[in-house]
Amino acid sequence: MDKKLKNKGKVCVTGASGFVASWLVKRLLSSGYFVVGTVRDPGDAKKLEHLWGLEGAKERLKLFKADLMEEGSFDEAIMGCEGVFHTASPVVGISSNPKIEILEPAVKGTLNVLESCKKNPSLRRVVLTSSSSTVRIRMDIDPNVPLDESVWSSTEVCEHFQVWYALSKIQAEKVAWEFCKENNIDLVTVLPAFVIGPSLPPNLCSTASDVLGLFKGETRKFEFHGRMGYIHIDDIALCHILVYEHKEAHGRYLCSSTVMEHYELASFLASRYPSYPIPRSFTKLDRPSYTYNTSKIESLGFKFKTMEEMFDDCLNSLIMQGHL
Repeated sequence: MDKKLKNKGKVCVTGASGFVASWLVKRLLSSGYFVVGTVRDPGDAKKLEHLWGLEGAKERLKLFKADLMEEGSFDEAIMGCEGVFHTASPVVGISSNPKIEILEPAVKGTLNVLESCKKNPSLRRVVLTSSSSTVRIRMDIDPNVPLDESVWSSTEVCEHFQVWYALSKIQAEKVAWEFCKENNIDLVTVLPAFVIGPSLPPNLCSTASDVLGLFKGETRKFEFHGRMGYIHIDDIALCHILVYEHKEAHGRYLCSSTVMEHYELASFLASRYPSYPIPRSFTKLDRPSYTYNTSKIESLGFKFKTMEEMFDDCLNSLIMQGHL
């Protein structure tokens, strides 16, 4: 342990090699935590190289094998941890059977992690990574009333438009609240908007790939996104740690810096990065307008980074990793 760092205890991060989780591990290590991470294959040196390269990893990072669909597989990793950050989520792609491939793993995986938490007498708090998509997918949005944590997306609308990722996050978060209430587990959930920023894993996730595509002039995926909130990846990591450490933190926390229509984003990016073939306009979609009320996380003293910081850091990362 670095003498300058205070030992903050032992915490677990599920799905530790992922886009957001990797950055959370980085921030936890730099804050003085001993981090236990769960991954599919601890022996995959190439896939985990970005984690072992983090400052403090050799001294304060330990990786365990765990599978969302395997009961009890998180027991060893979670036992003895004071905090658990459940960020692991099923990989979402084109699915022939979304109920089997996306929804069930999200719910069952969350329950498997929480069952392991239940067995751990050292546990102080669980922080679950949910999504702002659990709030914003509704047909009855009043554009004059910002969405806050009291609002839930419509499962009917999600099913109708086949927004399986959002539906999986809604179901997983709701089952987590129910389980934790029944078993007296202190749960806090974080609801990130669309995450922008440097990718620690060399293989880009779908989120980072969408942004890369935009810098290459590809528009199809972002036209689908429509209106969206955006947040820097570092802010999401810091929000997780803030709600874990803040004793009075409770319930759900929406985390979003700026909400933009996709055509507003295109205009902003094309103006800021003129040397890239970013389209200057998109087709306007007929979807409900909304904004977010993020006063709850801000009441804990949090301040979000700007769109400029998000995309500058993201672009530099894509260039450094050879994607652009």
